[in-house]
Amino acid sequence: MNLKFNNKRITGILTVLPARVMKFEDNMANYNFSESKSLKLKQVMGYDRHRMFGEHVTTSDVGVFGLEYLFNQGLLDKNSVDALLLLTQSPDYFMPATSNVIQGRLDMKHDMICMDINQGCAAFEVGLITAFSLLEQENINKVVLLNADLLSKKVSKHDRNSFPLIGDAASVTIIEKDPAESVIYANIKMDGTRHDALMIPAGGFREPASPKTAELQDDNGNLRSRENLAMKGDAVFNFVQTEVPPMIEDLLTFSGIDKEAVDYYMFHQPNKFMLQKLADKLGIPHHKMPNNIVENFGNASGVTVPTAITFNIGDKLTGNSYYFCLAGFGVGLTWSSIVIEMKNLDFCRMIEY
Repeated sequence: MNLKFNNKRITGILTVLPARVMKFEDNMANYNFSESKSLKLKQVMGYDRHRMFGEHVTTSDVGVFGLEYLFNQGLLDKNSVDALLLLTQSPDYFMPATSNVIQGRLDMKHDMICMDINQGCAAFEVGLITAFSLLEQENINKVVLLNADLLSKKVSKHDRNSFPLIGDAASVTIIEKDPAESVIYANIKMDGTRHDALMIPAGGFREPASPKTAELQDDNGNLRSRENLAMKGDAVFNFVQTEVPPMIEDLLTFSGIDKEAVDYYMFHQPNKFMLQKLADKLGIPHHKMPNNIVENFGNASGVTVPTAITFNIGDKLTGNSYYFCLAGFGVGLTWSSIVIEMKNLDFCRMIEY
């Protein structure tokens, strides 16, 4: 589905990262794998270090921390926020919505929209599309998009396929109406028939958590329970290489923007290897598609895209203009992309929790 939005803009991006850093070598003893094979895996996949919040930290804690930082720095007026969108797979509760919890903890105005959306790898793009749609309303002028995932709590430490790459992070993105003429192009696709490629099988109402679902099981040397993240690596890799390139080509055709005119391709980062293969397939120079997030911070699902922007470009966006192609792809299965010009942001930075 192709989408088009007029006169909307991103005015700020903040990434909130855990101060706690864990090295790949710190966990090698947990894997049923020789040291030499583990180090080979590190090299191929681009693993080095990842960041995780503390055991008792929740999504609302990190969201409140990021928003309070913006309020205290004078970068965001609390009373100017008309909608708070939270894209997460790690809510504080089944109910109520975590966005309402954040609104209440910050004593924000009642005359606003709070909304939780369960999305992962494509959460940044889905959130932006939702924000652009809300801004079509006359009385909505500023939307706060909060992306947050704390999935390290749901990944087995004995799963060498997933634990080395998973990280925690959050981001706060401000989206507003644009007084200048501007156009944003987007597309989105979903295929629920392949929902089991990435999932946490137990813990919801379909298969409630129990002592049995918490038992570790051996899957080709990886020990995980049914309450842990399970990923069919080959299926995910094939999905990305098959579905993402035509999506990007279709978006560029729809927008009328040449591939070479895009300054940066900021894509979701499952691992370095997958991004390099994707760049090669699309004929995009590697320097235009950074792939350095997993090795430095870990894969925090949809938050990898704003992290890639703040880490690789940062303050350059406060005084310059760049064309971006953003893309997310994974759990759902969902894949989405956006072509947008970002310029003269009020802030584009990273902070630690």
